[in-house]
Amino acid sequence: MVETRIAPRHRVDKRAIAEYGGDKYPCIVRDISATGAAIEFPDPVSVLPFAKDFHLIIKDDGLKLACRIVWKRDYRMGVTFG
Repeated sequence: MVETRIAPRHRVDKRAIAEYGGDKYPCIVRDISATGAAIEFPDPVSVLPFAKDFHLIIKDDGLKLACRIVWKRDYRMGVTFG
């Protein structure tokens, strides 16, 4: 498989929070790059209220990133930052 992403992703296992409309949803960042990430939730992503964008908070790294959803599948979603 040929890698077509702008920036290489790195596998991680970081606890994070998806913040939307003042509510917070726990998640795990499974891979990350300078431009985006793959995130896993404990519930199916189809039941989450955010449709296009939210903030991702990775406390261990002191990050709060604006995210735009690119894809959703089962318990995971892919996002771009910005």
